[in-house]
Amino acid sequence: MDLLVKGSADSRTLVQVPDDALEYVGFAAYRLNEGDELPVNGQDKEVCIVLLSGKATITANHAQKGSFAWENIGDRQSVFEDKSPYAAYLPPATEARVIAHGKAEVAVCLAPGNPDETLPPRLIEPATMKRSTRGKDANTRYVCDILPDTAEAHSLLVVEVITPSGHSSSYPPHKHDTDDLPAQSFLEESYYHRLNPSQGFVFQRVYTDDRSIDQAMAVENNDVVLVPKGYHPVCVPWGYTSYYLNVMAGPKRIWKFHNDPAHEWLLQS
Repeated sequence: MDLLVKGSADSRTLVQVPDDALEYVGFAAYRLNEGDELPVNGQDKEVCIVLLSGKATITANHAQKGSFAWENIGDRQSVFEDKSPYAAYLPPATEARVIAHGKAEVAVCLAPGNPDETLPPRLIEPATMKRSTRGKDANTRYVCDILPDTAEAHSLLVVEVITPSGHSSSYPPHKHDTDDLPAQSFLEESYYHRLNPSQGFVFQRVYTDDRSIDQAMAVENNDVVLVPKGYHPVCVPWGYTSYYLNVMAGPKRIWKFHNDPAHEWLLQS
């Protein structure tokens, strides 16, 4: 299985992960112009719409929850701006539409929902998102929790990360592919990558202990890396800043990871 899904900077669909690529995680990103409309229907999946940049209105309808709209949301012009995004949570069976006001970039994150326990749709405002710093020295990166495991959802987790020039990220290597709570949870993951300047690239490796998966990839702007299991570190070359949007989902909505024992010594250095 090729874990690299190539993006396209020239089309309305920046990147789309094939429906059958992962069992739990679905993802796509789009570029919209003034007045463009993007239909979003997760069907039996819950959805988190992330307004990556620009402004938009989201209108939606749900058979039980009725009609609703969030108008003219969004106040950052780039994913590299030092601001949290606007986002919206939609329960399964919601029919929605994103209408762009000027140029806008939108991510659609999907995961299995629970039709027997319908959560209300809600706007997730930037002020409610926790921002934090992880790591130290050349392993420092900056995290924004959009839909963490402390917020209501059935299986979906969404987070974005900025990694400075010359730094490593998702490092030391860690994994979350075993249902062994409280030590470790099983969560699939996708990485949607952006680079500044946009002609840059990062390196990402996905590997398992037994090396049944071991892929090292040169990842460019708008590409997605799939992580069905295994460790998944990222390295950013000097001169470029990395952004990635993570989507995680699995049978239990808990994020508990396990570090690669060979590299855990780095945490004590």
